[in-house]
Order: sequence, then structure tokens, then C-alpha cells
Amino acid sequence: MPSYWLVKSEPFKYPFERLVKERKTTWDGVRNFEARNHLRAMKTGDQLLFYHSNEGKEIVGIAKVVRAAYPDATADDGDWSVVDVAPVKALAAPVSLAAIRDDKKLAEMQILKRSRLSVVPVTPAEFKRVLELGKTKL
Repeated sequence: MPSYWLVKSEPFKYPFERLVKERKTTWDGVRNFEARNHLRAMKTGDQLLFYHSNEGKEIVGIAKVVRAAYPDATADDGDWSVVDVAPVKALAAPVSLAAIRDDKKLAEMQILKRSRLSVVPVTPAEFKRVLELGKTKL
């Protein structure tokens, strides 16, 4: 059974559309220990909510882990990890941060509690609710 996660990217740096075009990328550059540990907990097949941070502030797509954690080659120092991800599907309707805040079923989402982290876990119920709000079926 897959686990669920939310990953953040600033759309001017790496938008979901680029992931769709490239069909796969290495999720690198994470320099927070808690977020790194979340990357290390990911398994192949885990599902990801792709969130555009700063601009947009909305979940725009679904991706999946296609390679579990391995060392981050972009790290000059320290013990950092990456995973490889591939797109699954764009949401039919993006789910904004405001919509997440306003939805009682999403009140405990880690994006609200741990807003500074670029990688956070998502419960199966939260993942399902985001799909409903995003008018998307997998």
C-alpha cells in the first residue's frame, strides 16, 4: 500500500508542467533534516501531491516516486538525499491553500502545521479529499 506525501516547488523554478514534459526528475536540493527524512521514508510507488509554493499556493498535480532515496549529488556537504519522481496526472481543478484551510477534513494537514517544510506526509483520507476538491480521479 503506498504512502502519500506533499512536495513543494516554486513554479518559476520547477512547475508541474515541466515534470509532465520531462516525464521524470530527481527531487533534489532539500536541505532540511525533517524534509530529508521524509524523502528517505518514501518508497517506489508512493503518491505525491505537487504543490506550487509562493506563486499560486495550490496543489496542481499528482506525481509518484519512481526511485527510492539515494544520495544527493548536488550536496556540497552533509548527508542529503533525493528521490526520482514522475507525473501521474494534473488536477482538473487546482486546490488552493485557502481551500485547504477552509476544509474541515483537511484541518490537520501538515502543510498547515509545518508550512516551512518542502516535503510533508499526507494521510490517505487527506489525499482522497484533495482529489475530490480537485475534481480528479486516479
